[in-house]
Amino acid sequence: MTQKAPSLQMNEAQLMTFMREVFHQVADDFKVDHVTENEITMRLLISEKHLRPGGTVSGPSMFALADVCAYLVTLAMIGPKALAVTTNCSIDFMRKPVADADLIAKGRLLKLGKQLSVSDVLLYSDGQEKPVARASLTYAIPPR
Repeated sequence: MTQKAPSLQMNEAQLMTFMREVFHQVADDFKVDHVTENEITMRLLISEKHLRPGGTVSGPSMFALADVCAYLVTLAMIGPKALAVTTNCSIDFMRKPVADADLIAKGRLLKLGKQLSVSDVLLYSDGQEKPVARASLTYAIPPR
């Protein structure tokens, strides 16, 4: 007997509503542009609070986008589970991001199991072709 792969459980609007309900303190920093099965494109709406001295986007801001991206691509497939948590993240900072442009995240869900999800996220400065960072994240999924 083959197991049917899960289908999309939450769309762009549902993901943003969830963020505003559960993470209201930071939800307006992010925007989900597009979500499909196992893939998401979203952005960090860059403002002065995301910049470090020298006028570039800070590492913690880039990490936050990668983390939220992996979280939301997981929730898009399993539904609204606020207690899914990051268990591992590895991030490579490759280029200096543009400070006056949004940061775009393109996330792919590589594995979705009963207890863990594994995602790969590429970050880009809006309008740029080459990624500024790459992250691999694992999320623990709460039991049903």
